[in-house]
Amino acid sequence: MSAAPCPGKKNYGPLYSTALAIWLTIFFLAPLLIIVVYSFMKKDLHGGVILGSFSLDAYRALGNPSLILITARTIITSVCATVITIIIALPCGYYMAKSRNQTFLLLLIIIPFWTNFMIRVFAWRNILGNNGFLNEFLMRLKLIQEYIPFMYNQKAVVLVLIYMYLPYAILPLFSTIDKFDFSLLEAARDLGASKSMSMFRVLLPNIRSGIYTSVIFTFIPIFGAYAVPLLVGGTDSYMLGNVVADQLTKARNWPLASAISMVLTLITTAGILVMMAFQKRDAQRTDELAKLVEGQGVSN
Repeated sequence: MSAAPCPGKKNYGPLYSTALAIWLTIFFLAPLLIIVVYSFMKKDLHGGVILGSFSLDAYRALGNPSLILITARTIITSVCATVITIIIALPCGYYMAKSRNQTFLLLLIIIPFWTNFMIRVFAWRNILGNNGFLNEFLMRLKLIQEYIPFMYNQKAVVLVLIYMYLPYAILPLFSTIDKFDFSLLEAARDLGASKSMSMFRVLLPNIRSGIYTSVIFTFIPIFGAYAVPLLVGGTDSYMLGNVVADQLTKARNWPLASAISMVLTLITTAGILVMMAFQKRDAQRTDELAKLVEGQGVSN
């Protein structure tokens, strides 16, 4: 039985949370509020916005066919890169959880974070470029006669995005799979399930929380990617992050950039809410199953 709290003891909980509340207000809520307000203002001729004005021109501009095409391309690229990343991360996380050299494998996953993001992107440019390592290697093996344009296309963007955010998917999956009871797989095999069936029917349902976390950690940064499409992709690989940067620096259209940023924020927020709903549903099912098993045990 826990001891009752002392009547004269003060509760410092609200005081401890004040610093966090101030931090979130200054560095999250305030910038978001500025973006929302700017999106409803008129564009100034010399950049910025006309303070005190009100206009829906930025949101009307979102109906531009070229912008709709870029939005669709951004969503498709983000979904494809995220799905492929999760497919690659699942066996990696499983192998790490089963391995005796977990510390060494974790080190290999973390090592890329020691290198600057831009340096890794430029490394891929040196690999995929017309005079890059891959083309030179294939030509020396006499497999090709002319350079293959590996870069400046959508496939190169997806490839580099997968490489950049693969560690963000592997680590949550490894953490979840490492807590999984692998004897359940052996029990499924003893009951007649094949190896692949036991993976799909036993392992995957029990690591859904890790999958949801990996999807969030990869989809959100990929959806707002700017540097990778700019440096590796071509004109057909333009994404919303590049449009926002161009509207801020070249067109000087801050309201339109703010409106596009609001679209990015709303889509990512909707994705998070969907994942949270899935997690809540799975948690409720787990609780119901546990209560059912407990009830059967009591009745027996």
